[in-house]
Amino acid sequence: MRIALVSEHASPLAALGGVDAGGQNVHVAALACALARLGHTVTVYTRRDDDSLPDRVDAAPGVEVVHLNAGSPVPVPKDDLLPYLPELAAGLAAEWARTAPDVVHAHFWMSGLICISAVQTVADAGRPRIPVVQTFHALGTVKRRYQGPDDTSPRERRTLEPWVGQTVDAIIATCSDEVTELSAMGVAPSTVSVVPCGVDLSLFRPDGPREQVPATRTRLAVVGRLVPRKGVELVIAALALLRDAGRDDVDLLIVGGGRPQDAMHEDPDGVRLLGVAAEHGVSGQVILRGQVPQAELPAILRSVAVVVCAPWYEPFGITPLEAMACGVPVVVAKVGGLTDSVVDGVTGIHVPSRDVPAIAGAVRSLLEDPDRAAALGQAGRARVANGYSWDRIAAATVDVYRTVLSAQVPNVTPGPTVTPAAPAAAFAAPQASVVTRRERRP
Repeated sequence: MRIALVSEHASPLAALGGVDAGGQNVHVAALACALARLGHTVTVYTRRDDDSLPDRVDAAPGVEVVHLNAGSPVPVPKDDLLPYLPELAAGLAAEWARTAPDVVHAHFWMSGLICISAVQTVADAGRPRIPVVQTFHALGTVKRRYQGPDDTSPRERRTLEPWVGQTVDAIIATCSDEVTELSAMGVAPSTVSVVPCGVDLSLFRPDGPREQVPATRTRLAVVGRLVPRKGVELVIAALALLRDAGRDDVDLLIVGGGRPQDAMHEDPDGVRLLGVAAEHGVSGQVILRGQVPQAELPAILRSVAVVVCAPWYEPFGITPLEAMACGVPVVVAKVGGLTDSVVDGVTGIHVPSRDVPAIAGAVRSLLEDPDRAAALGQAGRARVANGYSWDRIAAATVDVYRTVLSAQVPNVTPGPTVTPAAPAAAFAAPQASVVTRRERRP
């Protein structure tokens, strides 16, 4: 099968930890490689954000990354990418007019928009219509609920994202909570399949090297982007409560950010978090690691006593799975996909959202009961190994592809035209023209 993965802002080649580089980058890269291992040919399309990037990169056996031109080849925050979508859609259509994939898998709502447009352009030229599968990774409705006026998404997302969900041939949700959210957006549940994110079990495993930690110190870790909604400030505040409770031997390692460790003093999020640490009197206990290659992350995880993941909301959350795969106990906020992946009291501990005392209490309970912490770590590894390998995730994803390919493809009514001249106007009223969705077979 020829498979096209489209990830307009999250390149599988990007360094992790930046503002727009996190779980989606890992997901797309790992899914592409796993699909290729199953014998499929995979092409990943993403926006060129550096003039030095080649047009095409052989990223792995059977996986090619194609950089599409859209505007100047510089980094652009994903929430500012809407004006660039017409050019991206035209680039996709030109690619697929030459060599059409069997199925297209869009990642994030803006990728869905450009895929729908490109597929329609190819179909209008007399070629067979290519089915589109969608993974959102995050939903605007949830983002607005938790971030309110701080949500930087373009206003058009409120109408365009539901339209994408109602238009594509199938949706792959990453957790059960997302199915409920999609239904509230008017998406038919019959078009939604739940396939979680996966973990590279050959990389993330309990055995292997670990970073050296001073014998008199114990480390916690948070890993990921350092944007406010990830809740790193909450963990710093919990660290202060642990100190007040007599655990002043605990350090917090913060992995992520827009720069490497020696330049984190210039990173805006890093500076903000150091200010929070100073306010709580724990500056000497907070270590900013900055960006690290994923290959180095397992050694970091194995060196810590507990990994904490305390976001305000979380569509899925790969970090707890990576920690569990390394046999490390986790403390997670009881939100979104974390309620699926982490079994409370079995593979980790759930805490209420934004509850600093609960975070501190859960961490302290594990630090003071090493046997329980070890048992949670062992159970976490078993859970990940049994259900979250990328080969298993890829096979489940292919099942969705085969379902849409086996269904009859009706002719479609064009959706909103994506024109470089006026993208905002073109996207303003997508409901005016509805694409006929193919019916999925039971």
